[in-house]
Amino acid sequence: MPLNLANNGQQLAKKGILAQCISSLVLIVAVLVLKPEYTVAVIFGSLSFIIPHSFFAYWSFRYAGATKSKLVVQSFSQGLKIKLVLTVIFFAIAFSQLNAPPFPLMGAYVLAMVSQWFAMYRLR
Repeated sequence: MPLNLANNGQQLAKKGILAQCISSLVLIVAVLVLKPEYTVAVIFGSLSFIIPHSFFAYWSFRYAGATKSKLVVQSFSQGLKIKLVLTVIFFAIAFSQLNAPPFPLMGAYVLAMVSQWFAMYRLR
């Protein structure tokens, strides 16, 4: 039975992404009730962080171990670049196609980011 050295990191990343999704869903429901006109911007703001970060987490924890150290570093670097490009694409679409108001969009983005930080602090 092979030992997966990246398993701990993968499990932690999954829990962090779950925390992001839960906090974003709570925010979306609250905005839907209080200010329904901002719902699309909040959804898109949340997805602007969750999707690129999920891809980054997947890409970063593909390899583990001393024999694959170059692959780990290369995978991490590629994951960061792809995360940045995806985030820029999401914001470009939100502002150009959806004409999303900046405050709800960025607020949802920041909430998703901060919830992941708190999840990592809590789960460490």
